[in-house]
Amino acid sequence: MPNAQCPIPKHNIFTVDDALILVSSLSLLLLLLQIPATAILLSRLFKGPTRHPPIQPQQPTPEILGSVSVVVPTLNEALRISPLLAGLSQQSYEMREAIIVDSRSQDGTPDLVKAAQQQDPRFRLFTDDPLPPRWVGRPWALHNGFLQISPESEWFLGMDADTIPHPGLVASLVQTAVAEGYDLVSLSPQFILKSPGECLLQPALLMTLLYRFDPAGVNTEQPERVMANGQCFLCRRSVLAAVEGYTSASSSFCDDVTLARYIAAQGFKVGFLDGAKVLKVRMYEGAIETWKEWGRSLDLKDASPRAQIWGDLWLLCAVQGLPLIILLSYGLLAPQLPVLPILLLLGLNVFLLVIRFAMLLAIAPSYDRKSAKGGWLFWLSPLADPLAVLRIFLSAFHTPREWRGRKYSTEV
Repeated sequence: MPNAQCPIPKHNIFTVDDALILVSSLSLLLLLLQIPATAILLSRLFKGPTRHPPIQPQQPTPEILGSVSVVVPTLNEALRISPLLAGLSQQSYEMREAIIVDSRSQDGTPDLVKAAQQQDPRFRLFTDDPLPPRWVGRPWALHNGFLQISPESEWFLGMDADTIPHPGLVASLVQTAVAEGYDLVSLSPQFILKSPGECLLQPALLMTLLYRFDPAGVNTEQPERVMANGQCFLCRRSVLAAVEGYTSASSSFCDDVTLARYIAAQGFKVGFLDGAKVLKVRMYEGAIETWKEWGRSLDLKDASPRAQIWGDLWLLCAVQGLPLIILLSYGLLAPQLPVLPILLLLGLNVFLLVIRFAMLLAIAPSYDRKSAKGGWLFWLSPLADPLAVLRIFLSAFHTPREWRGRKYSTEV
């Protein structure tokens, strides 16, 4: 029939009521995802007031004379190692020796160590053997260094070439370990930021650790939840000998956490403390290097069972990755769909964002931004949270094949 129009069946029309049901259902699902994760996060944050205070530089006492051997793994670190060498020279008599284990650097790193040795005879340069199968370069160098330390030393202290130790670091570390009864203790440093991209991305990546684990200074009872930092890693020589050095972490790209958890599982006391007042570190140059190098070890998959990795990914997604996305998305819908599930979801995510900025204030002393360009971007780092969580997801399902200029086979 001319001019006839077929009526549109009502069941094909997506109504406002349908939209309300859909968004409400999605809100309920998100609440089920986020509420348990928020409870876990709060249970960890509530431990903060009881944590050990940041350690302070201390003067050595006679009983720790010559008790520490420092071991530093190096591979082409000429551009970064000088502040470390200078800082180690400023340590007092508690440091018996500093063994630099070089893996055949091609950039003049050994020459810098030899020059430092002329000023401080405690420095020793040692070249490790070629990397054997199923070993990663860093734990291999540290293991070789451990085998070289003096039997008169009570403590092994592993440090990275990019760290800057303050005078009194070693003394304060040993005295704290003795006073608290630690067999192994490592420190979180103060991070030096310089570029705008670092100021935005690095705090967001660090926050992925703070959300997953107890604050620095809290004694963690479960070995699988222990945290550690190989940039400043003090362990009793007898304990390290008992676990056969770094063999338990030979193929790990996060050897510090892998070894610390193994030692904790053997019944030894392991601590992770705030060392921002005694140790600085300039980790990576720019946002791209930070994303690539640090991001691929932050998942800690080498030190964690698969179930724990999935649990951590869920928690990060729920409390760090989603809040900003949810608020931006649902903020546009809430005025049109003011129903209880949506309002609860928006309220929860506002709460999570408040927590995020409060934690940003808490970690501000852990950053040196005095020479940073665009240092104000640090305060906008929560905007990079979805990217940081995405980086952890990508890393969790990918094994590194290159690290610090070394290429590894699929057997590692």
